[in-house]
Amino acid sequence: MAGGQERVLRRRIRSVQSTRKITKAMELIAASRIVRAQARIAANRPYRAGMEKVLRQVVSEDPTAALKLLGTPESPERVGVLAIVGDRGLAGSYNSGVQRATERLIAEHVRNGADVTLWTVGKKAQGYFRYRGIEVAHSFTGMADRPEFTDAREVAATVSAPFVAEEIQVVQMVSTRFISAGIQRVETQQLLPLPLPEPEEGEEPPAERGATGYTEFEPDVETLLAKLAPRATEAEIFAALLEGTASFFTAQQRAMAAATENADDLVRTLTRVMNRARQDSITTEIMEIVSGAEALRQSKGA
Repeated sequence: MAGGQERVLRRRIRSVQSTRKITKAMELIAASRIVRAQARIAANRPYRAGMEKVLRQVVSEDPTAALKLLGTPESPERVGVLAIVGDRGLAGSYNSGVQRATERLIAEHVRNGADVTLWTVGKKAQGYFRYRGIEVAHSFTGMADRPEFTDAREVAATVSAPFVAEEIQVVQMVSTRFISAGIQRVETQQLLPLPLPEPEEGEEPPAERGATGYTEFEPDVETLLAKLAPRATEAEIFAALLEGTASFFTAQQRAMAAATENADDLVRTLTRVMNRARQDSITTEIMEIVSGAEALRQSKGA
């Protein structure tokens, strides 16, 4: 009986050790990809900063015309929501955090009487929303691990088309913001209409001042904003994809590190149990030998 238990424990220990090799390898791969993802985020920041600067200049030139494509609608009746998750799991709460936040956002809009159109990026979102009976208008896959700007342009074209056709009044995006290697936060931001750009430090809001710079715009502000809006949307979606990738690999690295540590603890526990079972087996065999020897001695003496 003890020998059979020992064999079962040996097989289980080997199984856990094999799983540990996999989790350790995934941890190292994720750690190596975090650095690359962070570098791409840093390389994209000048473009985003330049886009924000241009928007501030355009808004300062003609705030009244800019408000046609900028601002936040009050009580929208038709809303679009874009959720960005990963194509794979084994990344802790990375996917579930965005999914739950998206579900809460949709429920809030429905309570307010709005019609919601949902788009998703990542395979993990398809099954989640399908299981909950939430229709997905379009799902993008294959761009979570290494997103390119063409991917962001494809997503932006899909979410911008109904807004330009006035079928949707506001488009929101739910994604994971990469703040640092230790902090990633699920955020909801408005994509369309473009949110009013925040003035730089020490700069007055556009509504409180006129155009004080020397920049001349050609064509007019309204036409220029109509051209800039899709580019700004592409830039925000691309930044969200990059930060989502970095957040995914960071969460996966932490999850696999925890799994590796748990596997080590389980191997130690199973090894102690197996050693105890082996000792019990040896003790039982010794007792049987001693008992047999004593019975033989007594029979000879009789």
